Amino acid sequence: MGLSTYAELQEAVVDWLNKPDIAQSVPTLISLAEADINRRLRHIKMQKRSVAEIDTQYYAVPTDWLETLRFSTTGEGSTQLDLISHAELLERSSRARGTAGKPLYYAMTGTEFELYPAPDATYSSELVYYGRIPALADDNTSNWLLAEAPDAYLYGALTHSAPFLGEDARLAVWSSMYTAAIDGLSAASESSLWGGTGLKMNIRSY
Repeated sequence: MGLSTYAELQEAVVDWLNKPDIAQSVPTLISLAEADINRRLRHIKMQKRSVAEIDTQYYAVPTDWLETLRFSTTGEGSTQLDLISHAELLERSSRARGTAGKPLYYAMTGTEFELYPAPDATYSSELVYYGRIPALADDNTSNWLLAEAPDAYLYGALTHSAPFLGEDARLAVWSSMYTAAIDGLSAASESSLWGGTGLKMNIRSY
């Protein structure tokens, strides 16, 4: 049995569980696995870039945003914005008494970036961030994760079947395999990011 599509993944989960009556719950198990993977994994293929014009104090994060890597203004005089706490933002704002200007800092306010100073003009910006893995569905039958690590999907879904299985010795094995799959993805991502840098030997001349 292949594991290259959403339908094949569902069939594999039912087959491994050996419980045909659980088939209608398998999409939920896969969704739970995806939610857990998005919390655990930070992979190079989850990195995304978004550009926008910012001209207000609050800037909504992308709908698939998980974690910011870099947020900056672009163009002439580009500046990287530093993340600060709300307490520090309020302190800076009270000292400057709400003076507008080119944004230099941001704080997280719900699902928005709160910029400081508030923009006094329209600035081009670039956000580099980790985004959620596109969820599998009947109209999205595959994604990069299923293609690269079907074991992460399979063991993740099987692990989340615990409430249906009760005390089942297989759960510990599946959990271990799931953790190994996530760790393997993380290691591969790190290798992709840093594998080409290498270490240089400095030879001192006499």
